[in-house]
Amino acid sequence: MSERITTQEAEKRARELVEQMTIEERASQLRYNAPAIERLNIPAYNWWNEALHGVARGGTATMFPQAIGMAAMFDDEFLQKIADIISTEGRAKYNEAVKHGDHDIYKGLTFWSPNINIFRDPRWGRGHETYGEDPYLTGRLGVAFIKGLQGEGKYLKAAACAKHYAVHSGPESLRHEFDAIASQKDMWETYLPAFEECVVEGKVESVMGAYNRTNGEPCCGSYTLLQDILREKWKFEGHVVSDCWAIRDFHTRHFVTSTAPESAALALKAGCDLNCGNTYLHMLQALEENLITEEDITRAAVRLFTTRIKLGMFDECEYDNIPYSVVDCKEHNEVALEAARKSLVLLKNDGILPLNKDKIKSIGVIGPNANSRLALKGNYYGTPSRYITILEGIQDYVEDDDIRVYYSEGCHLYEDRVEPLAQKHDRIAEALTVAEHSDVVILCLGLDETLEGEEGDTGNFSASGDKKDLNLPQVQQNLLEKVVAVGKPTILLLSTGSAMGINFADEKCNAIIQTWYPGARGGQAVAECLFGGFSPAGKLPVTFYRNVDDLPEFTDYTMKGRTYRYIETEPLYPFGYGMTYSKVRLSNLKVLNEVTKDSDIEVSVEIENIGDYDTDEVVQFYIKDNKSKFAVPNHSLCGFKRIHLKKGESKVVEFTIRNKAMTIVDDEGNRYIDSDCFTLFAGVSQPDKRSLELTGVETLSIDINI
Repeated sequence: MSERITTQEAEKRARELVEQMTIEERASQLRYNAPAIERLNIPAYNWWNEALHGVARGGTATMFPQAIGMAAMFDDEFLQKIADIISTEGRAKYNEAVKHGDHDIYKGLTFWSPNINIFRDPRWGRGHETYGEDPYLTGRLGVAFIKGLQGEGKYLKAAACAKHYAVHSGPESLRHEFDAIASQKDMWETYLPAFEECVVEGKVESVMGAYNRTNGEPCCGSYTLLQDILREKWKFEGHVVSDCWAIRDFHTRHFVTSTAPESAALALKAGCDLNCGNTYLHMLQALEENLITEEDITRAAVRLFTTRIKLGMFDECEYDNIPYSVVDCKEHNEVALEAARKSLVLLKNDGILPLNKDKIKSIGVIGPNANSRLALKGNYYGTPSRYITILEGIQDYVEDDDIRVYYSEGCHLYEDRVEPLAQKHDRIAEALTVAEHSDVVILCLGLDETLEGEEGDTGNFSASGDKKDLNLPQVQQNLLEKVVAVGKPTILLLSTGSAMGINFADEKCNAIIQTWYPGARGGQAVAECLFGGFSPAGKLPVTFYRNVDDLPEFTDYTMKGRTYRYIETEPLYPFGYGMTYSKVRLSNLKVLNEVTKDSDIEVSVEIENIGDYDTDEVVQFYIKDNKSKFAVPNHSLCGFKRIHLKKGESKVVEFTIRNKAMTIVDDEGNRYIDSDCFTLFAGVSQPDKRSLELTGVETLSIDINI
């Protein structure tokens, strides 16, 4: 492994290059679609590329499960492997683009991923782009993804981007004008920790500002966020990019400036180096109006060329020979399939699963997501060479058996007002007929990116935005109730990127599997799971509330009543929850070191598979501060490890819980240890009554005094 080129080395070269440019040329390089400077042999470069769960929007690529599904794996090591594959394919595609003189959008090495915003409210349409509601989980997964994407060679394999900084999670319809008000405690306890992890430990090369204001300042022009915290406190060495057309919002929606040159000046002065949008076209006018200096332009240009040099764009690079044959190859698709398997969360099972093919003669597959490719994708996706829908996966799995698979769409994904009433009735009638002729019904319901996603902008055709509530679309709820009423064993496959209030299904269905948006081959993974090809072991990275009444107002950014750390009601399904086909028992929870205010916590616990199936399981550690008035009301995730256990096997899991887990955040946003008494929990979900009720697995606890 080559020694990494340092930022200082790259910056020295970047400054020498930038100093040869005119001020007009320097200003031109601060736009995402930077033009060539031919006299200096600098090719054009388009900074905009996406890689949320595979190289996106740039043609064929391996498609992994949507980010929220990858979070449900609770497996940071495997996520780093996935990100390494994504950057390998990104390099291969970049190499070919350069060879053909193609410098267009979605062809570069600067990937605007991961999205590490906290999924604080299940109504947020873009929540499925995130790693869930918990700062610790999000931070660990964000760091893993960044390390995998950026690689370990002399040059950056690709440049990752932590977004959207900061305090950004809806509403989508208000994002261009909204001011997210958050206390200093909530800022440093919830909204900023994952960004800090990604900058300080992950060494992320880029940070993207959010559309909204935070505590009065537009995020892409916030001196507090970009200067005081990012550059000074966290010592960030990379570059900052605006969200797309966010700087234009300064004068058109936020009204913190009056003109485009003023907006460009505010963003640049605050530390936004790169403009996704067109406001930086006014940079020279801002210079003429003495709103900025030439040094401001030069500083940003140097930062951007530092990144390009760190990527090896002006050198012979160790990644130049990655061949195009790696793109969408068999090996990468096997990893994507394994990711889909790992992401599935078994929410309910009365014993019907896994299905026994020897006892089934007919299966009814019903629902609008049964044969939907969109339900595999999520958003920000590439184009796989092959899709396997849930229907196709089931058909393939039983094709050599004497099992008949019936299919009915049942209803559209959501109400279609222009559809004749008779056609709706015909579709439901067919679904009921299928159910009546089947030994077991697989009901495939949920959403897709046309119902939960990003407010309309460039590259987003559906403009779906947020959910108004946690319910299934009424047409799907009607189908669910009518199919269940037929009386056949019914398994619900819920394809969504967010938590739903599926109270009726929880009561009436025999089993429920949360599939998320499982990627191109997701239908194969689901079919294997249904028939016992493997035991599901994914865990919820978000809380499933019973209904929207359990939540504060969507526009309220205080954490009170939100997420498992602050919830005041009983959830339908808790954060960290997920069943398997087997059963485990934990024992011998031990603290292995003398814990002090300066130490980490070295811990071990034994886990034994006492059930009837080989299975993965996720050992989870939570901590509760028993004394400080500033402690979170409930408890906080502080460690997790996914392991595999054969039937009858036991393992000792050792884990280092970081010292930071014992800290609190006070009302001024200061973090420190404020207690000498803690309780540490170990289990396969969080230590709450509902988790014990659902899993039947006792959570262990041990008191720690320091």
